[in-house]
Amino acid sequence: MFIDYAEIEVTAGRGGDGAVTFRREKYVPKGGPSGGNGGNGGNIILRTDPNLFTLLDFKYKKRYKANNGEPGGSSRKDGKYGDDVIIKVPVGTIVRDAQTKKVLFDMSSVNQEAILARGGRGGKGNSNFATPTNQAPRYSEPGKEGESLKVILELKLIADVGLVGFPNAGKSTLISAITDAKPKIADYPFTTLSPNLGIVKYKDYKSFTVADIPGIIEGAHEGKGLGLKFLRHIERTKVLLFLIDITSKNYQKDYDTLYNELRSYSKKLAEKKKIISLSKSDLAGDRDLKKLAKKKIKNADSPPLIFSSVTGQGIHELLDYLWNVLTE
Repeated sequence: MFIDYAEIEVTAGRGGDGAVTFRREKYVPKGGPSGGNGGNGGNIILRTDPNLFTLLDFKYKKRYKANNGEPGGSSRKDGKYGDDVIIKVPVGTIVRDAQTKKVLFDMSSVNQEAILARGGRGGKGNSNFATPTNQAPRYSEPGKEGESLKVILELKLIADVGLVGFPNAGKSTLISAITDAKPKIADYPFTTLSPNLGIVKYKDYKSFTVADIPGIIEGAHEGKGLGLKFLRHIERTKVLLFLIDITSKNYQKDYDTLYNELRSYSKKLAEKKKIISLSKSDLAGDRDLKKLAKKKIKNADSPPLIFSSVTGQGIHELLDYLWNVLTE
């Protein structure tokens, strides 16, 4: 199951209390203070795992607590530090404060670590408070509480190319044809209910990644359809590949609708390189294809690339074009 949103609560460990003890040795009737310091509480640490691709684990476990530090002992022995808790998340996870919505961390690289909540500092033992005027202090410092907060985890796929199009435009069929990903494919809208990520094995051991998100409909940026839930997954892509069904009656209108939805959701999306393609070329005649090859679409960064995922027509040319754009 693909889960890209979760809320969790984390609490770091409390620091151990400092000890109040005195030396009790033979022939030393009035030993000085010997209380040790308390150990620091354990931290809550985030770490990215390249083998994770969903936030599913957080659906079942929503609270994480690190161990407390142990209290100080006699003979100036310090308490043991509390064990840290390491929470593994997929690469591409955004961490926000649940109250302020402020981004705390952007976990965008492999094996990246970040301390989400720091453990409380251990208290000082009475051996730290001895002075010439108070040589036998009978007090110590209590341990500090660890940090506690609620956070939102949002997963954003990291891909080179993001596929954009209306439902049933052929995005899933394309990603199935050019990668090893096997998304559900059928001839009706919203077959794709979650993002798909595939790796294109290009020439001479080269490769790049492609992300397919559920089809966008007009009003997606306002939450209509499935668009708002998944538009975040193409925010990190380098290039946007617009897929328009070749049987559409108005290519310009389709492109404008898609582009406006992206622009309304995020200005960063609208500024990305935009490649236009006409899918399902097997449904058009040869004469029509020659005319369509000269078609111009306003505000696009490329002439329309025509292909068919079913017959393979134009697929190699499409991949060549994508690779050239990605390596510019």
